[in-house]
Formats: sequence, structure tokens, C-alpha cells
Amino acid sequence: MYDSTFLIKLVQARMPFGKYEGRFITDLPVHYLEWFNREGFPNGDLGQYLSTMYEVKMNGIEKVLDPIKMEFRRKRCP
Repeated sequence: MYDSTFLIKLVQARMPFGKYEGRFITDLPVHYLEWFNREGFPNGDLGQYLSTMYEVKMNGIEKVLDPIKMEFRRKRCP
């Protein structure tokens, strides 16, 4: 079933572990997403977010997420 809020959740999601812990998934470097693609994406929402970002970045269409980021990404508190 299609989740109409998927892209909103994607731009709000942060990496929960590893070298890039706390970084927005949309801001992860390509080489990190390529590693997951080779080794396997985690199960669940995190894996879906990572695999989606891999496809977005591989196809050079990151700009489609800009309006969603601007509207729905929560700003960090100082």
C-alpha cells in the first residue's frame, strides 16, 4: 500500500547509528549509500529510506526533495 507521507518522513529521518549518526538521511554521502546497496539495506523504514535515497542520488534528482525539505523539515534547536 502506498504511503502518501513517505517523502515527508524521508526528509525528516536521521541516521540512527554509525559514522553519520544524527545526520539527515537525505544528506548522507553517496559512497555510504553505495555501501548499503552492496552490503544490503536494513529492514523496515530505515532500509526503505536509505534505498530510496540511493535511487534518488544515483539518478541525480535530489532537487525534487527541496520543496519537501523546506516545508516539512524541522529545524534543529540550538
